[in-house]
Formats: sequence, C-alpha cells, structure tokens
Amino acid sequence: MAPRPEGGTFRFDKYYLVMEAVRASGFALTEHAPDPMPREWLEAVHDPEYVEQVFRAAVPREKERRIGFPVTPHIASRVRHTNGGTWFAAKLALEHGYAANSAAGSHHALHHTGAGYCVFNDLAVAANRLLAEGDARRILIIDLDVHQGDGTASLLAGREDVFTFSAHAAKNFPARKARSSCDVELPDGMGDDDYLAVLDRYLPAIMADFAPDLVLYQAGVDPHEGDRLGRLALSDAGLVRRDRYVLDLARRRSLPIASALGGGYGEDQRIVAERHARSMLAMAFPQANLDEIYRGLRPPR
Repeated sequence: MAPRPEGGTFRFDKYYLVMEAVRASGFALTEHAPDPMPREWLEAVHDPEYVEQVFRAAVPREKERRIGFPVTPHIASRVRHTNGGTWFAAKLALEHGYAANSAAGSHHALHHTGAGYCVFNDLAVAANRLLAEGDARRILIIDLDVHQGDGTASLLAGREDVFTFSAHAAKNFPARKARSSCDVELPDGMGDDDYLAVLDRYLPAIMADFAPDLVLYQAGVDPHEGDRLGRLALSDAGLVRRDRYVLDLARRRSLPIASALGGGYGEDQRIVAERHARSMLAMAFPQANLDEIYRGLRPPR
C-alpha cells in the first residue's frame, strides 16, 4: 500500500483498518495483491492528458481541489493498484462467484479530472476492459453509495452493454447529478425497511430486463445512520440486509458479483472500517449470522 498523503482532507486510515478487521475476523479468506492498472486501460476511459498528469504526479491545483487531496507519486501508484483491484476482483468473481476489492469504488472520477476523493473511475475502467476482453457481454453496475455515481454514469452514458443503477440521497453530493440508466433519489432519514423496499421495487426488474452476465457493486457504507457525510439512516443490520439482498439477486440468476469498497466517513475510523469489513464478510459468508460477524470483528483485546 502507498503511504498516507500528508495533505488534503481525506482520511486514508480506514483502508488499513479494514484489512486489519478482516484479518482479525477469524473467517477463512484468501487475499490477493492486484497489479497496477495499465495506462492504456485508463486512457480508454479517461482523458490521456489527465492520465499523464496523474502518472507524473503533476495534477493541476484546481483538479486536486476537486479530488480533495494532493496527487503525490505515492498516490499515483496507489490509485493504479486500487483500480487494478476492481478489475481483478471481477475476474475472480467470474471464477468463484464473489470477490471484493478492499478499496476503490471511485465513482465520482470524470473523463478529464478526478473529483470527490476519486482519481480514476475503477468501475467504469474495469467494465470497459472486461467487455473489451470478452469476459462479459452485459454488465450491471449497482451503486448503493449514499452519493450518486455521477462519474460512472457520465463515463458509460449511451452504452447498450452497461446498465448503471444509482440509489442515493437526493440532497447529497454532487449538487449537479449526472444521468444513470436508472437513478433513484432517496429522502433524508430513510431507514432499513423503506430502503430495502426501494431496491425490491427496481432491481429484480432491471436484472430481468437487462439480463447482465456480471454485476459490479459499489458497496459504500455511507448510507449508515451514523455516517458523517450521509443523510440516510440505515442501521448496521440494515446494511447487511442490503448487501445480502444484492448478493441473493445475483445468485438467483447465477451472476458473478464483484464489490468495491465505496464511501464511509466518521470521526472514529475503526468503526467505519468495521462497517466496510462487515459488508465484505456478509457477502463472502452469506450463511453467517450478524452476531458471528460482530464477534469476528471484535476479538478480545
């Protein structure tokens, strides 16, 4: 992993803490280290001039302000690896049914710039590459971060082989929304049951009509009631219900599913990291109950 950046407002600590929590859980997991994403894969989706700026760690100040942190050589290396991780997770999911990237979910990155703590858009780049290589014919991207996946929507707009679904807080970032294949704007304070009802109203029909053969899942935990940047009110149990609902829909149609970490913000980074770890464990071990997962994440100290 790249060292933490010295400037900016983003808290990178959670990525280290997520892996600490997963490793301490006691569940049998296999870890993989992704290769850095090749330049040409990134340039197939992003402006080559912007890709060059990132690779040289020479991103203009106005773009760094949109991203939220300085793009140092360490960060340039890091984002190449985390973006490669989403493509690699998808390849593993095609083989094993489910795999997770313990980082990324950079759904705000646009063609010519990063934004909202996102440098390159791993979901769009991975989808484009998987389709180009013939690993999938139709990809469904389910984005359940509390913020709209505006970058993913704009980068993949007009493609008939990708369907982008975003369910997000209506009054949250970004102020100007893009147009996904299907957007569902949610009111402030929505809780578990109403949220699951929304997913049930849309996702089964989308899967049936679009007929994907791979699902990429933005599994942000920022819809949580305690999230610092969220406006929804899902509980810990509600997030697990959400993740397992998406997993179950995919499994009913024998669809491989790969998840990316997405957003999650709070003053106590260890609590946020445990939410992310619980999300991955809930999907990797759908038969485990919530108490088992909690016990695994909180070993005696």
